[in-house]
Amino acid sequence: MATIHSTALVDAGATLADDIDVGAYSIVGPDVVVGAGTRIGPHVVITGRTTIGARNRIFQFASVGDIPQDRKYGGEPTALVIGDDNVIREYVSIHCGTAQDRGVTTLGNANWLLAYVHVAHDCVVGSHTTFSNNAQLAGHVVIEDWVTMGGFTGVHQFCRVGAHAMVAAGAIVLQDVPPFVTVAGYPAKPAGTNSEGLRRRGFPAGDIAAVRRAYKTLYRQGLTLDDARTALAEAATATPVIEPLVAFLAQSARGIVR
Repeated sequence: MATIHSTALVDAGATLADDIDVGAYSIVGPDVVVGAGTRIGPHVVITGRTTIGARNRIFQFASVGDIPQDRKYGGEPTALVIGDDNVIREYVSIHCGTAQDRGVTTLGNANWLLAYVHVAHDCVVGSHTTFSNNAQLAGHVVIEDWVTMGGFTGVHQFCRVGAHAMVAAGAIVLQDVPPFVTVAGYPAKPAGTNSEGLRRRGFPAGDIAAVRRAYKTLYRQGLTLDDARTALAEAATATPVIEPLVAFLAQSARGIVR
């Protein structure tokens, strides 16, 4: 059976799995759906058209699914979708989308959002990411799988951070960050590859070396971006590990950190 504290306010229109916990003084709105095994701590507010998957843990004072902080928002029926196995710590805020974009903010699976993280409207966060304390995403940002965001980092609206990238503590991202790259500073600049992260995730030594060579092609050989793209596309035929980097560079709309 669901365990709902006597002081929690759960709207009759909410759809809750049979085995969830809702802590003291938490509020769950009428259009909220919460999946099996999810634990909602005390003083949490979950509102809006919010769907939360299974086995998530949401800690005290988090605000999940409220309206976007966007002057253009006019009450449209936008949404937030959260996957499974996420950890959402104290004072995290995640907002619904806007009609001007996808209309939905998305958080994948097995992410860790530490205290005071903010995920703004229309963001797309993949899976297995780690957001350290006070990491902040503006609207329309894409964070791909396995990204690590350091403490007090910020990402400008419409930017994209590629898979397995690392944003060092205090960095401010104003352009796209390619996969596998570590960036640091304000504005964020390339600072090598995320080799340690790749090693921890089981990437073979040969693949890590191939990523380093790709980084040198992109940043150390004095090539134009177009020439670097061409060289990396050719290299990817022999080293498939860098194919996500090639695809990312072909799709980047804001330009990449350089």
